[in-house]
Amino acid sequence: MRQLSLSLEAIWQRAERSRAILPIMASICVVGTGNGLLTTAVSLHLSGPGVDPHVVQWVLTAFPVGFLVGCLITRFFVGSLGHERTFLLVTLLAALAASGFIGTSWMPAWFCLRLFSGLAMAALFIVSESWINLYANERNRGTYFSLYMMMTSLAVLFGQLLVEAAGPQSPYLFLIATMTILAGLLYCRFIGGRWPDLPVWHPLPDLLEIAPAEQRYGLWRLALLAPVTLVAVFQSGMTNMNVFAMTPIYGVHIGLSAATTVGLVTTFSVGGMLAQTPVGWLSDRLDRRLMLLVQGIVAVLLCAAIVWTGNRFEPLLFALFFTYGATALTIYPVAIAFANSQIESRHMVSASGGLLLLYSIGNVMTPGIAAWLMEAEAPQALFVMLGTGATLVAVGAVFNLVFRRVSASDAGGRACVVPGASE
Repeated sequence: MRQLSLSLEAIWQRAERSRAILPIMASICVVGTGNGLLTTAVSLHLSGPGVDPHVVQWVLTAFPVGFLVGCLITRFFVGSLGHERTFLLVTLLAALAASGFIGTSWMPAWFCLRLFSGLAMAALFIVSESWINLYANERNRGTYFSLYMMMTSLAVLFGQLLVEAAGPQSPYLFLIATMTILAGLLYCRFIGGRWPDLPVWHPLPDLLEIAPAEQRYGLWRLALLAPVTLVAVFQSGMTNMNVFAMTPIYGVHIGLSAATTVGLVTTFSVGGMLAQTPVGWLSDRLDRRLMLLVQGIVAVLLCAAIVWTGNRFEPLLFALFFTYGATALTIYPVAIAFANSQIESRHMVSASGGLLLLYSIGNVMTPGIAAWLMEAEAPQALFVMLGTGATLVAVGAVFNLVFRRVSASDAGGRACVVPGASE
């Protein structure tokens, strides 16, 4: 009876921990919805007549620049204010940046507003990912992270639905975006309740002996421990941006209709969203390195199949894009969960910032390369490039599998947790 009571108590505690994280996930989804709506609204206004194409490119560049800046500075805010207060601060910044579009159409001001939006969203992602990784353990980290990825995917979808509901030409899009982000802020502050206390970690000596513990956990240290994560994160940034931005161009070049190319991008997104939960569940039960190897190989085969299919059989093309989304869009959470299972808790914020920086570099750098390859060689060069990135993920996974390193938790040096301790 005593063992049964202890088992029921453990199940109840796990359920309580899972429920406690749901308000945070809801806040991420609501704020992300407002940001997605804002991004679409800005693009729609910039595509209007009379806007200089150079000005359009200049304004659109501001968001990734701000994102890069946010990746670099967020760690210091988290160290000073903590996760919850930093989340509230950057959400307020996102709401203020969105409200600025209501009062002005001066393009230099729009550049600054998009810069602050990018900074705020990068900070929000870093705070969320590092907090989730600190709150989770090896039994549920993949599940929690897949839930987080599902919230970000739903936010993109809800943002587009709000645009459709209001009308692409509605003068109230910026106002709706501002109110949506404010709703996420108010929910997080007054309705969702305080964030659950994080455990206090007392790590045992670092068995990996990569560098002194006092040093910041840079990407070069993570490269020694989990090279597959670095490759996977860069590949995820490259894939996400290029599929969404370049598939319409690819479709036009191979003779697909505009409606078909939009449908392919939507199918890709839906596939990734639906796959997050089962892949997260599997990543808590299987070797994540092996999962990344399989995902990399499958993604390569799917890219080859998309190139081979072309415009010959559209139903097959939709099936391939759905499966490709389910594979490619789940590489990132598995790679992040693997990396954070290998490092100590005090390094997670720093590591999250560095990985998001790498992700944003993949976002910013590769569309230009893809456009050049498609113009110089053939439209199919887009998926040849994406397949090459997936190949590198598989190679990185093989490297981590062959040169197996034992983490502190695997070696019996699992960190000690003090229940109920505050952040």
